[in-house]
Amino acid sequence: MGGLGGLPGGGMTAGGGGIGLIVLVLYLLLGGTAGGGGVGGPLGNLDGSTVQTTNLQECRTGADANAREDCRIVGTVNSVQKFWAGAIRNYAPAATVFFSGATDTGCGQASTDVGPFYCPEDRHVYIDLGFFQELRDRFGARGGPFAEAYVIAHEYGHHAQDLLGDLGKARQGSGAEGGSVRVELQADCYAGVWAQHAVETGLIEDVSQADVADALDAAAAVGDDRIQAETQGQVNPETWTHGSSAERQKWFRTGFQRGAPQDCDTFTGGL
Repeated sequence: MGGLGGLPGGGMTAGGGGIGLIVLVLYLLLGGTAGGGGVGGPLGNLDGSTVQTTNLQECRTGADANAREDCRIVGTVNSVQKFWAGAIRNYAPAATVFFSGATDTGCGQASTDVGPFYCPEDRHVYIDLGFFQELRDRFGARGGPFAEAYVIAHEYGHHAQDLLGDLGKARQGSGAEGGSVRVELQADCYAGVWAQHAVETGLIEDVSQADVADALDAAAAVGDDRIQAETQGQVNPETWTHGSSAERQKWFRTGFQRGAPQDCDTFTGGL
């Protein structure tokens, strides 16, 4: 699995602002409603759902997306997948599974301890709906709409890596220069690439500098060095799996500024 903060194999997270979504929908296909419970409000509408064509009947307009968190998340998934469909030949969309508490996956059972992640065994993206609040409360990020967008874009970055044959490089070495860190930082970079092209997908109205700043703030919040310093009182690069705060920020910024997946080569040279 590859995910956001504290996954068995890798991950990441991000920041917020005034993201506006224009038309979100055509169809709704929600498969399976085995609820996990525990998430209230609009996000409860997503809990326990497997979204295939990532649309909700309640989300018809940009106003819906700006007013409802669930609509905004669905719109972000649509936008990210639309970008990658244009960037990867024969792109195969990944289903998105929203859960709280715990869920069964092709990679085994996962709980909220894992956070959002991508499972290469079933090629699904799993979004722990409680993580967005945890991003603020536990990791100290500002949060907000683009924090959520960054989380989602990072996980779909792992799907892109899987399709391109790079996800397996996570097994090549360990620690601060190891494969897991390099895979996670590339997913950060891919999130930045999507953010650069988000408006072009026709589903995102604007990505402001405030949005980018919130993404960078959240990237810093889940750096291995920052988490270790706060939880252990010391930093041990030999056990890193995701990269430092500065590295996460650097690679998201690289993707956003250059806007090309080929500029996200984290596997050669220094980080």
